[in-house]
Amino acid sequence: MTRLREFGNLRGPQVTEVLSPSSILVLPVGAIEQHGPHLPLNTDLVVADAVSRAAVERVGDTLDCWLLPSIAVSKSNEHAWSAGTLWLSARTLLSVLEDIGRSVATTPARKLVMVNGHGGNSALLAVANRELRLKYGLQTFLAHPHMPADQGGASSEGEKGMGVHGGQDETSVMLHLRPELVDVSRAVRRIPEKLAGNEHVRFGGSVSFGWLSNDFHADGHIGDPTTATATLGRVLFDGAVDALCAALAEISTFEFGH
Repeated sequence: MTRLREFGNLRGPQVTEVLSPSSILVLPVGAIEQHGPHLPLNTDLVVADAVSRAAVERVGDTLDCWLLPSIAVSKSNEHAWSAGTLWLSARTLLSVLEDIGRSVATTPARKLVMVNGHGGNSALLAVANRELRLKYGLQTFLAHPHMPADQGGASSEGEKGMGVHGGQDETSVMLHLRPELVDVSRAVRRIPEKLAGNEHVRFGGSVSFGWLSNDFHADGHIGDPTTATATLGRVLFDGAVDALCAALAEISTFEFGH
């Protein structure tokens, strides 16, 4: 990535010289939380940051995108039971996002895209979208490297739609990005089989429910990492970057119609 596409590398006067109302600021939002015995705590941060960086590197010059510093710690209280999980309350994270929005509003840029790597943030970031729109007049957007399976996203057939945390896809992407952090010898299949048989009350079903990651097994992951491969991870990562680039292209021309 060129240095000038990282927001933090700009010097003070450059902010008003190079940014414009059409500039797109990209904010990766990760997490530091348990991901089972086989994945590192920073999995969501690594993925959100890597996808965002690759997309800005590819289309930043064309679409006037700038990469903001990643948010590492977010709303991970479904993993609060596990030592090592760092988490902010919903109120704190919303306040952080509002403060970032307030700061962005002092620049010429009017478009802010949150790229969320942690499914537990999704509902709150959707709220932040509207709050920042109302308070600061920004055009705000929420994208995911991969839509979480508990919110209707895809999960492998072998996982029965239950691969929501530390399963095949997430483990595969980490084997592609940071294989030295993955301990495949500790990967174990953990699928809530009974839940998978439900029509409505299930991950991605019509009825949502509150859950903690150790509600299903003490290991804390939900999915089947034993089928993960770096090859699949490369495919998923490239697809995520392609999708984000396409989304940024639409965001670049987005305007509210009447």
